[in-house]
Amino acid sequence: MDNCESCAKNGTCESKEGCNVVNNPLNKIGRVIGVMSGKGGVGKSSVAVLLAQELNRRGRKVGILDADITGPSIPRLMGLSHERALSDGTNIIPVEHENGIKTMSLNYLIEKENEPVIWRGPMISGVVEQFWKEVLWGEVDDLIVDMPPGTSDVALTVLQSYPVNGVVMVTLAQDMVSMIVSKAVNMAQKMNVPVWGVVENMSYMRCPDCGKKMPVYADENGNDELKELGINKLGELPMTRTMLNMPKQGLDGVEDELKNALKDIVDKL
Repeated sequence: MDNCESCAKNGTCESKEGCNVVNNPLNKIGRVIGVMSGKGGVGKSSVAVLLAQELNRRGRKVGILDADITGPSIPRLMGLSHERALSDGTNIIPVEHENGIKTMSLNYLIEKENEPVIWRGPMISGVVEQFWKEVLWGEVDDLIVDMPPGTSDVALTVLQSYPVNGVVMVTLAQDMVSMIVSKAVNMAQKMNVPVWGVVENMSYMRCPDCGKKMPVYADENGNDELKELGINKLGELPMTRTMLNMPKQGLDGVEDELKNALKDIVDKL
């Protein structure tokens, strides 16, 4: 490993033999937290932003790295769609939100956000590596990595090239989804990356009339496979309208129920 002293795993690596991590000596990153799912459409990127917002609310220095190269959504979720990343000639300067959260995404480097990324795997993996080595994150306490869905070569590149301290899995309370997410869990475990737990997103909503808690997916066996793998549930996030306001207002614009759920989840990280 190059520049171990600037690595998020400094002093905790099981072995330095065969390590593929190349660190930027100008960065000092406390923790690298992967947000992962075996399937798209479960709100993985939204959860990544929510976790970053809660960590930021606690006074921690936070960055979000959008490693979902073919489906980047962090700029829009953070209300930064029209921003562009700059370079100092050697390093890429991340785009910083007004609340201090630093972000990096491929959409900051292309002219139009709806342009498709028609690249083969090796090129995409190269960009993922570049985002780790050449982005000038500086000093951050937590770097949230919004990983691509599935167990493809890009997810493999992240787990091999980044010093990921732990992974948060995102799922829905559906049997089919949990089966696919369990593949991602097994992948992380085979890569010796700790899985800190699972966040059940869009778990329930409140009846606007009586306030009763209503499950969105009535699947009693929704996450049985994850339980069998010994994965802890970090928490459940409700489906709320104010999630749409998150980019503009941060956590100030969401219900107390969602805030409290986030607090409980982050307490366990």
